[in-house]
Amino acid sequence: MSGIARMHSVVLDCPDPKALAEFYSALVGWKVTRVDDDWATVGDGGQFHLCFQLAPDHKPPIWPDPEHPQQAHIDVVVDDMAKAEAEVLALGAVKHAHQPAEKGSFTVFLDPAGHPFCLCDAN
Repeated sequence: MSGIARMHSVVLDCPDPKALAEFYSALVGWKVTRVDDDWATVGDGGQFHLCFQLAPDHKPPIWPDPEHPQQAHIDVVVDDMAKAEAEVLALGAVKHAHQPAEKGSFTVFLDPAGHPFCLCDAN
């Protein structure tokens, strides 16, 4: 079965991306492959990555308390953004009103349950 996209990364919001990347690097044995002021990535050399995004106002979840829900989103890479957008909308996704990226690099959607995910341009 062929999907609309290929899994690229899981991104976790946190107050200190570098520190969390170092934690997960030690936990899973993957190397820290990128560190910026607001972003850090770990990977095993393959196409899938675990990433950490700065969220200065981060409040950790107190799962399963709905007042403090889990905080994560999925990034998937697509070759044709327009086609993929039409397909995910047909599946029940909703394009988020807030789009922080420059047009084309990625687009934020909400899955049918309201969880955010991004279609990222492979080009």
